[in-house]
Amino acid sequence: MEKFSLEKSFTLVELLVSIFIIMLLAAIILPNYRTGGQQFALQRSANKLALDIRRAQQMAMSAESFNCGPGWKMKGYGTNLGTDNDYYLLKVRCEDETNPGSYNDQTIGSAINLEKDVKILNLTVNPLNIFFYSPDPTVDLGGFNEVSIVICLKTDISKTKTIGVNQAGLIEIQ
Repeated sequence: MEKFSLEKSFTLVELLVSIFIIMLLAAIILPNYRTGGQQFALQRSANKLALDIRRAQQMAMSAESFNCGPGWKMKGYGTNLGTDNDYYLLKVRCEDETNPGSYNDQTIGSAINLEKDVKILNLTVNPLNIFFYSPDPTVDLGGFNEVSIVICLKTDISKTKTIGVNQAGLIEIQ
C-alpha cells in the first residue's frame, strides 16, 4: 500500500490565498476596462464625426453633383448637428435659382449614429450647420469664424472630446 506524501500537495490556506489574489486583481482591472472602453468609444466617435465633416468638405470641393429639383441648384455639402442628440446628418444645400440666398437643405442618406454611449453635449449654436461650397473654397459656419462640437459620454458628461472647425476649413479634434 502506498502512502500519500504531504510534501507534494497544496494546503487549503495556499489555495485560498491564490484565489483571493486572483479575485483582488480582477476587482481592480475590470472597472478600469469598462472605463477604458467608454473612452475609446468617445475617441472613435470624435474621429468619425471629424471624418464625416471632412467627407462633406471633399464632396463639395470635388463638385459632386446632386439633383436638387427644378428651380434649385446645388450650392454645397455639409453636416447638421443638434445638442443632446446621439446622431448627426449629412446634408446638401440647394439654392433657389430665382431667389439667391434662399436655401433648402436636404438630408443625404439616413442619420449617422455616434457610438452607443456617446452624445453631443454642446455646440457653438444649436442646431449647428457646417457647409462647404465650391468652386471657390468657402466655409459657411452660420456667421461664426470658428465653431466647436463637444461630445461626451452619456454616463459621465465630464469625459468630453471637442471637434473644432474654422473659417479656413481646418477640422481638428482637441
